[in-house]
Amino acid sequence: MTTDLSIIVPLYNEEESVLPLYESIVRTIDPLNVSYEILFVDDGSKDRTFFKARDLAHKDHRLRVIRFRKNYGQTAAMTAGIDQARGDILVTMDGDLQNDPADIPEFIKKIRDGHDIVCGWRHKRQDKLISRRIPSVVANWIIGKITGIPIKDNGCSLKAYRGKIIKSVPLYSDMHRFIPAMTSLAGTSVAEIKVNHHPRRFGVSKYGITRIYKVMIDLLVIKTLLSFATKPLQFFGAAGAIALIAAMLLLLESLSGVFEPPIEMNFMLGSGALLLGILSFFCLLVGLLCELVLKTGKFEDLSHLKASAE
Repeated sequence: MTTDLSIIVPLYNEEESVLPLYESIVRTIDPLNVSYEILFVDDGSKDRTFFKARDLAHKDHRLRVIRFRKNYGQTAAMTAGIDQARGDILVTMDGDLQNDPADIPEFIKKIRDGHDIVCGWRHKRQDKLISRRIPSVVANWIIGKITGIPIKDNGCSLKAYRGKIIKSVPLYSDMHRFIPAMTSLAGTSVAEIKVNHHPRRFGVSKYGITRIYKVMIDLLVIKTLLSFATKPLQFFGAAGAIALIAAMLLLLESLSGVFEPPIEMNFMLGSGALLLGILSFFCLLVGLLCELVLKTGKFEDLSHLKASAE
């Protein structure tokens, strides 16, 4: 059974936020005259977050609660909520009351206007300057330059998605912040809107400057995936060329003693050169195979469209 809207909220040690968050969501969505559900995903909380959410779910059938036995992280919690969601439009948000449910109607409007993804932009962010806001500005700039998708606030969890789009996106690690970049190959329409951002009322933040290295690693993975998906021969060809150059340098070095007495060859360097040469050849073959698969897939898609048109 599908609904118009699913609101997905990962929760981790947010027992004091559960009730006011639920009440704020219901107060905002009830007047919209849409069918909706709320999914609270308890990410292995050590306090009473799950039990408070469960008590609310017993009173309101529109609220469903998913519980992890241990803490797996925000992306895993979001993925679980997305997988279980029944809505045509999916909205994700944080459970710490810093995101404002009052912004959700504007997200719904943008999706209905034809956009596939709508990202929130915390233009007046209520977080610490040194540990949160400055690293965020730098990270967003780097992400935009590397992925080619200039989102002002990739870290804002308040986003809306067309259900069929987001359910086909594989997520792991902290990759929920890179969804616009990951869907760019499908030609998705992405919009941004300014959203409210409130100071944290309860508990402590689970994020800090130490998470930057995770973001950078995930960004490297995303860039690799995007490059591989569009130009696999170029990607593997470059890797193969680097391996071939290294193989030639090692080979020359291993042969440097052959022409001078006493004649000797460094077999360890020679073995390394051989392995790198094989790797270079292997990269080229894989690149050609991926390019063939990519081109064949495109031709099949075009023929399918042509047949449908006829």
